[in-house]
Amino acid sequence: MTSDPGTELVDVLDSCGLAVRVAPRSEVRRLRLLHAATAVAVRRSDGCLYVHRRTETKDIYPGAYDCWAGGVIASGETPLEGARRELAEELGVRGVPLRPLGVVRWSDSRAHAIYHVFETVWDGPIVPQVTEIAWGDWWTPATLAERLAAPDFVFVPDGRHLLAVTGLLQPHLVRHGGPGV
Repeated sequence: MTSDPGTELVDVLDSCGLAVRVAPRSEVRRLRLLHAATAVAVRRSDGCLYVHRRTETKDIYPGAYDCWAGGVIASGETPLEGARRELAEELGVRGVPLRPLGVVRWSDSRAHAIYHVFETVWDGPIVPQVTEIAWGDWWTPATLAERLAAPDFVFVPDGRHLLAVTGLLQPHLVRHGGPGV
């Protein structure tokens, strides 16, 4: 990633998800252009999820809570490469298998993306990227579900959508390791 994330080059996608041109990230955000992104849920082997609060300086959904590490896939980067890069940058997690959970389209008034969604199991230390993460801790899926039900809990809307479509918080789907890529 460049020192100025706004200058990072991103593939702009057509409605079928195929790259049609390259644009700076700042333009992709400003014009709400369809692009590819990653999202990785990090669990400990006991099933707890890493939940964090975004810094107030984030370019999208500042100050909101989130349970996904990830972001925009750089031009020429594969989804797996992007997921591994973002996981290392944001949480300091490296060398872990990533289990694909699916590909999910998301759109609201601030973002328009096709997410490549993964999960991993990590029992090591988390080293949060201070420019992106203001606070973080491990929560049980039940604690996160309870907080999400509270009307005053500000959680990233794309993250809520990803939780819903992947079923990540459903008790029978809580995963504890296994093969990944």
